[in-house]
Amino acid sequence: MEQETKVVIQQKFRHLEDALATEISQESVIRQLEEGENVLQTGQFIRSTILVSDGLLKVYREDEEGNEFLMYYLQPGDACALSIMCTLRNDQSGIKARAVVPSEVILIPAHLTEVWLGKYKTWNHFVISSYRQRFEELLQTLDSVAFKALDERLLFYLKRYQEVQGREVKLSHQQIADDLNSSREVISRLLKKLEQQGAVILHRNYIEALNLDII
Repeated sequence: MEQETKVVIQQKFRHLEDALATEISQESVIRQLEEGENVLQTGQFIRSTILVSDGLLKVYREDEEGNEFLMYYLQPGDACALSIMCTLRNDQSGIKARAVVPSEVILIPAHLTEVWLGKYKTWNHFVISSYRQRFEELLQTLDSVAFKALDERLLFYLKRYQEVQGREVKLSHQQIADDLNSSREVISRLLKKLEQQGAVILHRNYIEALNLDII
């Protein structure tokens, strides 16, 4: 099992040195997530750093009424930077993370997250890179919310989903509306407009992205 885990780590996290890949395979736990299953909850004390080895995770905030605010996605080869931060500070999570599709994560014990920062240069670089990438994605999201109209935000949302999952956006109009804090009716109307412009094709159970740069 350790050898299988090491192979996965070497495939998905190629920049990590061999000795570190070995330690991760020996010390970590592999967890399979079903579609819709949460791996992080708001208020939870995080005991493990989360690496994504397969699938797709949605990282988001949720208000008291259950409204969701999408922050960013995590795909294979990514680390949850907020889980790293919380393990280093022994702090509670302020976000949620949910599997968009059946996914697999590697859970690294909290104490090793800090030990490896001083022991492995590649781990140190990986953690810093994860912070920077997530921060830049969050800035893009905030810019979209603060400075763009809803139709522009929808286009940005579809482009970002396409980057991580491909041309088939397997989300309902209601799911998109929830992520954008809008109504299903408004999102459906905007999607229909995008279809008329040749940007997407609306199928029964998914949206096919054709040319999101057309606008």
